[in-house]
Amino acid sequence: MADDRSPQTAAAARMQALAEAAEACSRGPAPVETWNPAHCGEIDIVIKADGEWRYKGSPIARPALVKLFSTVLRRDPDGFVLVTPAEKLSISVEDAPFVAVEMASDGEGRERRLRFRTNVDEVVDAGPDHPLRFGEAADGGFKPYVRVRGDLWALVARSAVYDLVDLAEEKDGALGVWSGGAFYPMSGATT
Repeated sequence: MADDRSPQTAAAARMQALAEAAEACSRGPAPVETWNPAHCGEIDIVIKADGEWRYKGSPIARPALVKLFSTVLRRDPDGFVLVTPAEKLSISVEDAPFVAVEMASDGEGRERRLRFRTNVDEVVDAGPDHPLRFGEAADGGFKPYVRVRGDLWALVARSAVYDLVDLAEEKDGALGVWSGGAFYPMSGATT
């Protein structure tokens, strides 16, 4: 069945759906920045570049377990760790620990707000507290990221990258996107 809603109505519905996802995850991450336990070693957990979590080489099949682990994830100067008040264990991350799997846009130009939902259902609005950055991909293109919390970033999924490119505007000779009153230039993209 075709979606007969206007683009504005569809965008508002998408923003509302993302807000509801955020509310469903209202417990949120643990206060890991305040915990400083002793480092207890490494655990064989790898977060793959596509956001898949693996333990001893096998995918962690329970989404609830991945979400739980993500709430105690922190990036320290020497790498990524899972931390509780009692212990800290190092893990491996191939790229970013999260993937922004969905994006919604509301408003235009400087007033635009970009909202992202991650693979663990955290929702953030890009802006000064959750900036966007654009890294370089191996193929010469760019890889956008949005900061989720602390020094934890989400790689923006390819489908949302296309949406970002569609929103690109020119400012001072550079192409980029606005969100939360801030302009984020896309690396190397000029007019």
